[in-house]
Amino acid sequence: MTLRPLRAGLALGLLTASLTGGPASAQEKTPGRFDFYVLSLSWSPTFCASSRGKDSPEQCGTEKKFSFIVHGLWPQNDKGYPEFCTTKEPRRVPDSLGRNYFDIMPSMGLIGHQWRKHGSCSGLSQAEYLAKTREAAAKITLPPDFSHVAQPQTLSAEAIEQSFIRANPAMPETAIAVSCEGSRLEEVRICLTKDLSFRPCAEVDRKGCTINRVTVPPPR
Repeated sequence: MTLRPLRAGLALGLLTASLTGGPASAQEKTPGRFDFYVLSLSWSPTFCASSRGKDSPEQCGTEKKFSFIVHGLWPQNDKGYPEFCTTKEPRRVPDSLGRNYFDIMPSMGLIGHQWRKHGSCSGLSQAEYLAKTREAAAKITLPPDFSHVAQPQTLSAEAIEQSFIRANPAMPETAIAVSCEGSRLEEVRICLTKDLSFRPCAEVDRKGCTINRVTVPPPR
């Protein structure tokens, strides 16, 4: 599976959801020096129902009905994470490169922000980082329950995690965490090694949402 069958689109605009832990100290912000990746998949209808969604017609226009979308691929450490690393790559991602990824992240604002904050710490070039992001997304089989959400659903955070584990049997229970925006499903965060195999990540798992009533709004 890739995100394409679910019409993957723009993630959370310019606002990256907080990673677990906190930013790494300056001496740890060397590109390529991190422990693993977190692939963040955002539930687009939650974003589009927020005030921020009004400013994102690429994602939330009336003709857009996106479901899970790639928010980003984040270098992460067992404790904390690097961000905004110094790199020889340009800060701006050219349209000619970024638009090739609009099927999973169709906003240059999002792509550029993800590169500057997270991709710059990957040790990869812009092209390599975006290719890695696509490769990571393609590793995940999305649960069929989320393919056609026509009415709001209410699930527990654990039930959402288990649906992903059933769809991805190699995924450890401690390799996934659900994040919530209030009582709504915000993101599913999945931990991957640098070669994109599933791996446990205690800190990410521990910081996940645990509420028993998570609303999953349908695409509009």
